[in-house]
Amino acid sequence: MASKLWGGRFQKSTDALTDDFNASISFDARLYKQDIQGSMAHAEMLGRQGIITEAEADTIRDGLKSILDDIEAGKIEFSQEMEDIHMNIESILIERIGDTGKKLHTGRSRNDQVATDMRLFVKEACADIKALIADFANTLLDLAARNKTTVMPGYTHLQRAQPVTFAHHLMAYVEMLKRDTTRFENVSDMADSLPLGAGALATTTYPLDRYYTAQVLGFKGICLNSMDAVSDRDYAIDFLEAVSVLMMHLSRLSEEVVLWCSSEFGFITLDDAFSTGSSIMPQKKNPDIPELIRGKTGRTYGDLMAFLTTMKGLPLAYNKDMQEDKEPVFDAYDTAAICLKIITKMMATVTVNKDTMKQAAGGGFVDATDAADWLVGRGVPFRDAHAIVGKLVFYALEQGKTLRELTLEEYRQIDPVFDESVYDAIDLKNCVSRRDVIGGPAPAIVDRALAIDRSFFAKK
Repeated sequence: MASKLWGGRFQKSTDALTDDFNASISFDARLYKQDIQGSMAHAEMLGRQGIITEAEADTIRDGLKSILDDIEAGKIEFSQEMEDIHMNIESILIERIGDTGKKLHTGRSRNDQVATDMRLFVKEACADIKALIADFANTLLDLAARNKTTVMPGYTHLQRAQPVTFAHHLMAYVEMLKRDTTRFENVSDMADSLPLGAGALATTTYPLDRYYTAQVLGFKGICLNSMDAVSDRDYAIDFLEAVSVLMMHLSRLSEEVVLWCSSEFGFITLDDAFSTGSSIMPQKKNPDIPELIRGKTGRTYGDLMAFLTTMKGLPLAYNKDMQEDKEPVFDAYDTAAICLKIITKMMATVTVNKDTMKQAAGGGFVDATDAADWLVGRGVPFRDAHAIVGKLVFYALEQGKTLRELTLEEYRQIDPVFDESVYDAIDLKNCVSRRDVIGGPAPAIVDRALAIDRSFFAKK
């Protein structure tokens, strides 16, 4: 029992299976840096407050720094018997500096210690994800800038609806990424209060300066209720929710990429570096990358739902169930990070088949609304114009023609108000360029949006 730092009250060794089941070192080892950061700040505060001597605080900090260096050099192997990263580091510290190391845990508990570590991790994870989002958004903006006049069909219900440009379509995803960025900023703010000093649940009798510790660790403030400080995992749930929404956005684009690179669409060609083949069909070039991103989205939803379910019935304050926060948060972060990295590279290397897009935009009567708007410009009420063009479309379908292929005589058989200028109105390029309302696909408007979006991500 002597090897367990909490073993004084126990007269019998824990079962080996209990040790295995209880231990979290297999996954929380990745918190070593955050744990050492928190411990160094705590030791500094203890020395400053006279709870331990300044010399003892210096010795502890030096010992922790040497442990950090050795971990990063691969010189330390963690022990399953020590359960978690906190006990492992404290045990190594005591081994290296003797009884002074035993003073580190004065005025704190593993409950507020792990809560601090996780908040530090989530703050760093949010910053990392934001940077990856910015890289991806700028890649899409670069692609959009090269395709401001690349006409393609816009869809509703996956049916051709109205002509847009590839730039305009891509920049819809940039809007999603801007919201994702704000969402991760909000998550970081939610995590930006220091739990350390809350103790197990009721603070401590030592004269801690929690505000100083918060300042050293870069927190904006402290958790004001000690019971909430050790039992709050809202920030972890918020992080999982933000990742889930981000992944949903990546999945939607991935679905479109899968469609666009199919023979049925042919709008884009994926680079060979981001495609795979078939073990049996030699002709195949499969879009495995967007398919995997689409699939991994469900994985992050599972991380969110798993931890929500874990937290739903827990009484105050800390419960061991909360150890289950780490694996979903780590998994969601790792999944989002790799997906952002690879989708950025993939989209940077796609070949845009502009002629195929334009040809697709020429079918499906995507210019029908513009024909109706032309009639409105001639004084026809919109509802009547809608009905007239509906008849035109039905007639054109029967004749196997597009609206641009109908003769003026055929137009006038439907309604005599039509004249030659209707052909200019339904020209695809004009259909797009005249949609110059802010938020629209006209190239001049897209230029303005590009500048706004680049400025947004430049400030992040």
